Amino acid sequence: MIILENASILDGSQDQALPAMSVIIEGPTIRDVTDRPVKLQGGTPLDLGGRTLMPGFIDAHVHLIASMANLGANALLPDALVAFRAARLMAEMLARGFTSVRDVGGATNGLRLAWQEGLMPGPRMTLSGKALSQTGGHADFTGRSDPRDVVPVGRQLGALGRVVDGVDAVRRACREEIRAGADFIKIMANGGVASPTDPIAFLGFCEAEIRAAVEEARMAQTYVAAHLYTDEAIARAVACGVHSLEHCNLITEETARAAAAAGCIAVPTLITYEALNDEAAALGMGPESVAKIDDVRLAGMESLERMHRAGLPMAYGTDLLAGMHRRQSEEFAIRGRVLPAIEVIRSTTIHAARLLRQEGRIGCVAPGAWADLVVVTGDPLADLSLLARPLDAIMQDGRWVKPL
Repeated sequence: MIILENASILDGSQDQALPAMSVIIEGPTIRDVTDRPVKLQGGTPLDLGGRTLMPGFIDAHVHLIASMANLGANALLPDALVAFRAARLMAEMLARGFTSVRDVGGATNGLRLAWQEGLMPGPRMTLSGKALSQTGGHADFTGRSDPRDVVPVGRQLGALGRVVDGVDAVRRACREEIRAGADFIKIMANGGVASPTDPIAFLGFCEAEIRAAVEEARMAQTYVAAHLYTDEAIARAVACGVHSLEHCNLITEETARAAAAAGCIAVPTLITYEALNDEAAALGMGPESVAKIDDVRLAGMESLERMHRAGLPMAYGTDLLAGMHRRQSEEFAIRGRVLPAIEVIRSTTIHAARLLRQEGRIGCVAPGAWADLVVVTGDPLADLSLLARPLDAIMQDGRWVKPL
């Protein structure tokens, strides 16, 4: 049993941190949280000296298999190499305090099983399996003159997604991903930066295909997340029943209000556009992709303001590739330029936990939650950049990853 004393708890459940608190940890979970003196036999007390105690961070938009910026080339890597590179990325994420992630395209249940068996350190994982794309969509990396059949490429561990066309094919793909261990379904419903042949304004899938994916997800008691940029694509996805709205750089306030009324959650990923703008060409991303970066990068900050005014909850996401993963924690300060700091905190705690359907288990410091915790010197509400610096301590499942 571990007793953390004199902690200032900040998990987004209140507008301010709660000072002078004690947290009792038993095994992998939190047993109690109290403002009273703790006297227990067999406990190991640790005085945090007023430091800020937060839940382990949640990144709701990652690609654990993306060790290369050129995702077409990444898809052709040997599976074993992809797995070992993913293990390194996962360990680095955990070392930054991200104790839970939602992979939205690429990672498979085998990686999660390896983590569960203790074969590699990393965050606990919620998975979509392979993202679904139409031919020529955001997970089709074959290019305009590539003669390869995209179907076998989509079976590689390094492939972000798979290509399916038509309602029946979408239904079967959803069922196959769920059978293979997917916790939710991811579709590419707009053009994207990293793919070679789809301008940002392209709409991915017809409405019947989107509704088929939504119905299959609902029958499996889960939801659809969609890659989206343009307001037209976002409004169409909301009308079709999509729950998780990824990116949303070009959303209008009217559409954001409609999404909020429908119970949707948005996952902006602004750091990836800053990183792509700075590094993508040097890391091997093709010129046709690099040319599209500013189409979405320059509108990102305004989209945050619109969604905040509309009351649309936003979870924390990064969407980084290759060596750019090291910038994962920079998203905190970027959002803090236009959003209240407490809302930025909530994006990686309570909002993200709700999106991952693990409320009460992650993203909070409360009895019954996993003992996934980070310790920070200083007040993140006054300076969000503290969260991008080396953390004082990190705990996962009640075990110290980085002791104080």
